[in-house]
Amino acid sequence: MDDNKLLPKLSQNLLEILDDDEYYDITIEVGNDPYVKIFRAHMVILNYRSPYLRRILSTNRKKNDGILTHIKLPNILPKIFQIMLRYIYGAKLSLIEYDTLDIIKILVAANELGLQDLIIHLQSFLIENKKNWIKQNFNLIYQTSFENDSLLSLQNFCTEFISNEPEKFFKSIDFILISEKSLISLIQHNNFQMSDIQVWEHVLKWGIAQNPELSSDPSNYSKDDFNILKNTLQRCIPFIKFFNLTFKEFLNSVYPYKKILHRDLRDNLFKYFLDYDNKSSDKSEQKLKIRNF
Repeated sequence: MDDNKLLPKLSQNLLEILDDDEYYDITIEVGNDPYVKIFRAHMVILNYRSPYLRRILSTNRKKNDGILTHIKLPNILPKIFQIMLRYIYGAKLSLIEYDTLDIIKILVAANELGLQDLIIHLQSFLIENKKNWIKQNFNLIYQTSFENDSLLSLQNFCTEFISNEPEKFFKSIDFILISEKSLISLIQHNNFQMSDIQVWEHVLKWGIAQNPELSSDPSNYSKDDFNILKNTLQRCIPFIKFFNLTFKEFLNSVYPYKKILHRDLRDNLFKYFLDYDNKSSDKSEQKLKIRNF
């Protein structure tokens, strides 16, 4: 007999164990008020199926006092954990039964529980079957993928999509809502189809948006204002290709914000643009304009 033919029966038996009220040895409190549900389960199965639960259980061993082990999972919705628990026991999950938003919630829960095989499967399913939905709900997918380090396939899909259609994304309100980590990943991408000055201007836009008290006109900035923007963008600035800019771009879009740049970078840019390959008459004008850099 083919061994694979025995697996469905094994899966069925394990699900029957889950549904049995007699032999459980752990209760799991899932969700937050008012949406909380208590699930019964078996430590040995949870221990071997979920690395995350294994870590929790290692510090919550059942004592020989007749009291059941009890753990809490506040970050997962009860409805989603019900699906996850049946997957943990029976290794079954029919995605056609769920809408795409629920699949995203299942993916986030799988990431929390450390279910790597399921994480890979769900990402592949979404990318292969739900591309249009992802594009229509792009900010949700983008934020979700970069808030969870294991979702590399979705991260790459999102970054590739933005790289091919950057203007559409950068002009949307969603852009200023992305995380710093997401922004850095985006501007690092080798195939990013946007000029270096556009990248800088959008990074500035993002940085200012993170600090609503800042004006869009740097001529009105105090020393504290520049320091606020400098601190906001300090991890983004190293990825800006300032030396690819023209002198005009530098003068109009970088020079007004010179105080947010590290001194060494400022000095190097100053030297570079003084030697910029323009007409000699233009060079004199350049020196005059940036003499206080």
